[in-house]
Amino acid sequence: MPATTSSSENVARSAGITSAAVFLSRITGLAREIVLARLFGAGGGAANDAFLLAFRIPNLTRDLFAEGALSSAFVPTLVDYLANKSKEEAARLANLVATSIIFIVGVICLLGMIFAPQLVDMLGSGFRGVPGKFELAVSMTRIMFPFLLLVALAAQAMGILNACNQFAVPALSSSLFNIGSLICGLVIGFVAGPYLGIPAIEGMALGVVVGGALQLGCQIPSLVRSGFIFRPAFDFKHPGLLHIFALMGPAILGNAAVQINVAVNSNFASQIADPVTGLNGPVTWLGAAFRFMQLPLGLFGVAIGGATLPAISRAAAQGDMEDFRKTLSRSLGLVFLMTIPSSAGLIVLGKSIVGSLFEGGEFTSYDTRQTAAALAYFALGLAGYSALKILVPAFYALKDSRTPMYISLASIAINYAVVTTMTGAAGFGHAGLAMSTATVAAFGGLVQFLILRGRIGGIYGRALTASVMKVLFASALMSFAVFGIEWAVSQSISPGRLRYVVTLIAGIPAGAAIFYAACRKLNVEELDLAVTAFSRPFERLRARIR
Repeated sequence: MPATTSSSENVARSAGITSAAVFLSRITGLAREIVLARLFGAGGGAANDAFLLAFRIPNLTRDLFAEGALSSAFVPTLVDYLANKSKEEAARLANLVATSIIFIVGVICLLGMIFAPQLVDMLGSGFRGVPGKFELAVSMTRIMFPFLLLVALAAQAMGILNACNQFAVPALSSSLFNIGSLICGLVIGFVAGPYLGIPAIEGMALGVVVGGALQLGCQIPSLVRSGFIFRPAFDFKHPGLLHIFALMGPAILGNAAVQINVAVNSNFASQIADPVTGLNGPVTWLGAAFRFMQLPLGLFGVAIGGATLPAISRAAAQGDMEDFRKTLSRSLGLVFLMTIPSSAGLIVLGKSIVGSLFEGGEFTSYDTRQTAAALAYFALGLAGYSALKILVPAFYALKDSRTPMYISLASIAINYAVVTTMTGAAGFGHAGLAMSTATVAAFGGLVQFLILRGRIGGIYGRALTASVMKVLFASALMSFAVFGIEWAVSQSISPGRLRYVVTLIAGIPAGAAIFYAACRKLNVEELDLAVTAFSRPFERLRARIR
């Protein structure tokens, strides 16, 4: 593995700062999920399942156009303008992109609201089997579609600030969305709703739109201070805008393949009949499980990927491929160091994690077991999913958006084959859908790594492989120890929340200590980089206190 470079250190520090903000975002997002699950139920509960599906529809479109294709194409282009042109030209490009977003995404929102019944039918045809569930999902889809425009503009603002090496405010903006959408949703749904005739769950949907406005608004002061003040601009022949559109074409097709997989899985989920309850559509189990996987994914995959993109984009723009390779290799090593033990922890402690936070009210112990089963399979794809957050932008930094597209299109066949096998003949039910997601992530991550390695003349693959093997061994030691702790606690405490909490209190610190000691003993080189990265926010906090 190459010696740590200044670019790698900068990426690590930026990732550490972003991780702290993402951690807050994931925790507040989890709190929102817990409130919804306890207020409106799970495992086929009409209200929460309808809300989650309705929220997923603009989210799918957001991933397709905003945080997916747009961000991947926009950030490298903006970095190139900042490095090789002037800030004034970069600001004009940003205004052209924002104006295009308002026009194009605004039309998409309008069409989405008009064709909401068809969209709900596509993603949740099984909802028609429960009286009122389909109609409720359609109503909330129409309420929440404007969220797409707000979050698309927020994603562009995040890209601008990241290109300017500002990571904390954009990452914190999603926390403001979670907090704002929850508080406003509760106020609208439970305080004002009874007087206005608004059902409580639709009040939560309105809260999502308000939260999206807050997510955008909190970034505007930082944009202004950085010299990016929005002024409407129209020039569809501008070379920078045309370049972004050219990159976005294959990116949209590639992301569309991902969304097709999500749509297929959602439709399967809405039709699966649970053998115990007999209810259709365990959407909430899958949603809650994926929320838990999003914590390490956001902390490590998204944070490191977001910090890596501007650095490798600058290296590519300057033609410094050695720095590109070193930064990419270090980022991947750091991702694997953090996500492999996280996967092991989610598998071993999944039931305790879900039960301690979700179980109660309408969310039963049976819901806990079903959610934990899905979480275990989701966790198998965490490392691949996180690696994609680095590998896909690396292709865009090299001005290649076609390769990720081809791989994504190939994943459609893989996803469908795994879904039909796992939920059908294999009888895994909803857990089979989680397994499919993990399989597609692992496939995409491996294939893109191999292609990129050949494209840039190597990514220090041998050293990276050696590091991964050491991390796997350390994670195995950690898992055996934590499993033993969980067994010991189960022998002394009766089933319930106390057992879940004690297991976590005893298991997580012990597991972390064993993993750290094993990695130190095995001389895992990324360990020092990780310590530097994730202690940075606390160093800043201590400095401010002093």
